[in-house]
Amino acid sequence: MEDQALNLVVKVCESLAENKIDYCHWKSNSFLNKTAGGDNDLDLLISRSHAQQFTEILFSLGFKEALIPKDEELPGVRDYYGHDQTTGRLVHVHAHFQLVMGNDLSKNYRLPLEKEYLNSCAQSGLFRVPAPEFELVILVIRMVLKHSTWDSILMRHGSLSPSERHELEDLSTKDNLAKVDAVLNFIPGLSRDLFNLCLESLQHGCSFLKRVRAGGKLQKVLRFSARRPHLIDVTLKFSRRIWQPILQRGFGIKPKNKFASGGLFIAVCGGDGAGKTTVIDELNKWLSKKFEVKKLHMGKPAWSWTTIFIRGVLKAGTLLHFYRFEGDVYEEAFQPHGLPWFIRTVCTARDRYLTYLRARRYSSNGSIVLCDRYSLPGFMNMDGPQCESALANVKKQNRLLKYLAGREFYYYQQIQLPDLLIVLKVDPEVAVRRKAEETEVSVRARSAEVWGLGWEKLSAFSVNANRSKEEALAQVKALVWEHL
Repeated sequence: MEDQALNLVVKVCESLAENKIDYCHWKSNSFLNKTAGGDNDLDLLISRSHAQQFTEILFSLGFKEALIPKDEELPGVRDYYGHDQTTGRLVHVHAHFQLVMGNDLSKNYRLPLEKEYLNSCAQSGLFRVPAPEFELVILVIRMVLKHSTWDSILMRHGSLSPSERHELEDLSTKDNLAKVDAVLNFIPGLSRDLFNLCLESLQHGCSFLKRVRAGGKLQKVLRFSARRPHLIDVTLKFSRRIWQPILQRGFGIKPKNKFASGGLFIAVCGGDGAGKTTVIDELNKWLSKKFEVKKLHMGKPAWSWTTIFIRGVLKAGTLLHFYRFEGDVYEEAFQPHGLPWFIRTVCTARDRYLTYLRARRYSSNGSIVLCDRYSLPGFMNMDGPQCESALANVKKQNRLLKYLAGREFYYYQQIQLPDLLIVLKVDPEVAVRRKAEETEVSVRARSAEVWGLGWEKLSAFSVNANRSKEEALAQVKALVWEHL
């Protein structure tokens, strides 16, 4: 298992052992190879007396605390994520200071057996694990509460998953079953007969009535450990079972984790061929599975309704040959021809400003914002003000054109630096080879501008994009994780 383990997982286990932290990997120990490899969460039970020392160890290894959606919060359970730099994978430590269990929609029971559970533990390879008879008893309780109550069955949660069934079969040995009486003594009212009934109810083909009877009797015994009264818990489960699919499928609302340290506004700049879009897409893929991520494009901002209307009118004018479209400002033949170009340019400035405002709102509310390109007025011409310099090439200047230039300048001046500015620097000649489908003049001009600027003035982090995509992306991920 150690050979397949992620470096970060190995460091966590070694640090916990060195500091003599009283902990164990408390469930799903039939799949510790997947846990070590980062495919499963690290479900760790930690003694409350070592809680502070445990979190200090995680922070020293670069872990970040995450806040899960309100409906999923549990007392005595905290979530931490770490970045394994060797593989680029995220490692999720699900830290339990209390044994909280039950149906996934409510987790209504907390068994006060943490001390006894930890006292039974022993080292097994990388992890400390509980005595198998302890794990078997807790697994049976968890599975009955999750799958064998009448409400769980009605909500179509009545079947064990293949991995749960494998774990149950793995632990239900004669030796383990012979030792469970000692564990049952720690749970008032849970007799061996009831335990056997619960175990039967989890077997394939068990009748509906027996399963419901086992679930009902177990819930009655565990009333002392319930977090809320039974009727309220049932109501809560059914309401969540109904509303969560409606919100997710009907309205696309699916809350995700946020970092406890707050949101982060990240912008990635670079010339053509630097790989900006690829990096943004990979960062989004990396983080959005677990965290709330918003992806925006400031180079090509989403059009506001005002822009849609104005540009629609201007497009009609182009089609009717009232004027022609001027093209790319980086082309040698570019010449602005008056009012239509200035209006389009101001619309772009306004949309970039509105995109900036959205990014700030999202990050201020805890989201990670990934912005493709960025407006840096007074520093970089690309994605910055265009009207003022274009006025010099207009033969007939008037107050309206000067007003439009002033409005454009105003919008760009409102845009401040993001929380993290990453610059992908690629040699202009390399960029031309990579972007063979685009005009050489435009690609070289954009890349040369980025290549030659002193980004240290903006406290930006430069990444050598001449390297392979994998190398550049690994550096970007490390930078992002450091600042989260």
